[in-house]
Amino acid sequence: MERIAPWLQTQWDRRAAGNFIGGGTGAGLAICAAASGLAGAAPPPAAYALAALSTAVGLALVWLEIGRPWRFLHVFFHPQTSWMTREALVAPPLLLALAVAAWAGGAAPALAALLLAAAFLYCQARILNAARGIPAWREPRLVPLIVATGLAEGAGLFLALAAATGAAVGAPILAWTLLALAARRIAWTAYRRALDGQGAPSAARQALRAIDAPLLWLGTVAPAALVLAAPVSGALAAPLVAAGGLLALGAGWALKLTIVLRAAFNQGFALPHLPRLDAARPDSSARPGWS
Repeated sequence: MERIAPWLQTQWDRRAAGNFIGGGTGAGLAICAAASGLAGAAPPPAAYALAALSTAVGLALVWLEIGRPWRFLHVFFHPQTSWMTREALVAPPLLLALAVAAWAGGAAPALAALLLAAAFLYCQARILNAARGIPAWREPRLVPLIVATGLAEGAGLFLALAAATGAAVGAPILAWTLLALAARRIAWTAYRRALDGQGAPSAARQALRAIDAPLLWLGTVAPAALVLAAPVSGALAAPLVAAGGLLALGAGWALKLTIVLRAAFNQGFALPHLPRLDAARPDSSARPGWS
């Protein structure tokens, strides 16, 4: 039974997780910065540049994971079937839009950056979901979870950057952060319930269960409380905003590391019908590593 139980995949390592972290955070920050600018509140000076840098670092990490890095152009060959190809096709215009928005500003580059970042984030979510051999990844509810945590991470980084640079943070951005935190928690709960109901390897569900309480208290309740307290805290507003933003950001990174590295058990093997000698005994099966 030990030889047929699910085992942890090792093909996607910390570099792959870094792609989802860097790309998701960068896209979320781009969306938050662009939305702030379109609403009439200038984002922190380095917001667009940091969003581009985060996205580029994520792409560089996944490039380093390729067995033959200099064949990376092959990733562009299958847009009709591959979400990774679609992500790669969205990345150059996204980085260009972020560069233009950082350099020249304006509503048009901000709107382009927002739309392209949303497309990039969605592609990332679908990349994981397309890995059909990993039960924790193929669950459809993972898609809204990856999108929601990218938005929460980006909002958290936006708040931390604003606090560090002394930029003003208006009520709309604070409200957006609270909505992103709530959406992430709802998506996370739905995702875990789906895995518990429809099945996943026991070790995968245990890895997800281990971070549930920290995600609730440190990744949702604490940052939300800090963000809510900031407007009435006077001189403490900036530190509270920064702390809340960093907690929201760190929780998203921990979530992705767990899903990509520690909950990524494959399907394993199952015996739908075990041999039996006694015809009076009910039919039975074996699925090691599942419960």
